[in-house]
Amino acid sequence: MKHCIQRYGKAEVATWYWEVWNEPNISYWKGTPQEYYKLYDFAVDGVRRALPQARVGGPEQAGGGGKFLRDFLQHCIDGKNEATGGHGAPIDFISFHAKGSPQFIDGHVRMGLANQLRNIESGFSTVASFAQFKRTPIIIGESDPDGCAACTGAQLGYRNTALYPCYTAAALARTFQIADKYGVNFQGALTWAFEFENKPYFAGYRVLSTNGIDMPVLNVFRMFALMHGSAATVQISSALPLDSIEKNGVHESPDVNAVAAVDTHQLAVLIWNYHDDDAAGPAAAIDLKFVNIPAASSELTEYRIDGTHSNAHTAWLQLGLRSNRRRSNTPNFRRQVSWKNSNRRNPSESKQAVSAPVLVCPEAGFRYLF
Repeated sequence: MKHCIQRYGKAEVATWYWEVWNEPNISYWKGTPQEYYKLYDFAVDGVRRALPQARVGGPEQAGGGGKFLRDFLQHCIDGKNEATGGHGAPIDFISFHAKGSPQFIDGHVRMGLANQLRNIESGFSTVASFAQFKRTPIIIGESDPDGCAACTGAQLGYRNTALYPCYTAAALARTFQIADKYGVNFQGALTWAFEFENKPYFAGYRVLSTNGIDMPVLNVFRMFALMHGSAATVQISSALPLDSIEKNGVHESPDVNAVAAVDTHQLAVLIWNYHDDDAAGPAAAIDLKFVNIPAASSELTEYRIDGTHSNAHTAWLQLGLRSNRRRSNTPNFRRQVSWKNSNRRNPSESKQAVSAPVLVCPEAGFRYLF
């Protein structure tokens, strides 16, 4: 901690989040839960002595709620603090991991969105059961479609495709929905992605780019970054109920859904057509209506991810670049896989698609939601 302060300064380090250990409820921790509490107590005490305003939390457990999280939070309320001799331990944020469970079935990938959402619901409901932590920030330290970033295999073939960003859009939007259900302070979610050097292009690891080429999933995070301001109301008839997805997954009808955000001069809508099965299916015909737009003129731009837009993997295959590393890094190839596809008004062309229409009205502010 002192080294970090010396190198980066107190003001910068005070904005960081310090978690104690990783997944202490499984084999990464060899001691007892009580021994983890002791580690947590001394870690927080040491960090706070070096920087009193530092933000420290945990337990960064594998999975959502359950006995480990509940007992840890109880320790933070009134357990014996091994470092101070008092009772309870400071906790500035609560963290856990939530993972999906993809499978390879009948020649294609079937995602496990239901499993990830159940993890999240379990974690949020456990936190909400403690009045002391109802407003404590929650960070999902790893929120991913599967549990092993460094693994490859048939069930992980979704990582190169448009299914990954589509899944991510659906999962993150539902996370906010679950947070609203329990009234907890969901602050953010992280993906556990890496850089794997000296590996082939599109080797199947969980990454955001491959040898400098942006993966389709990176583009959905760019779409989310376009959404600022306040949440806007969306009325949509094709969204699946949350409890149905958690119970049955998305195995029959697709989940065609949307979220929106409104700012002074901009309205952004993120729409997805998601199905657990990465198999051929019908496109979703979307009739998008903006209501009560208080501007005489506006500009509509669409950013799209599907099999033919914002998809470096598809372009790479079409250009026959499987073994040509040099050509894959040319400016021409990068232009072809640019994620910006402006002024497209037709619906997405396939299942597993994400679209982000952004309406900008430079001469007037938005006064109404839609």
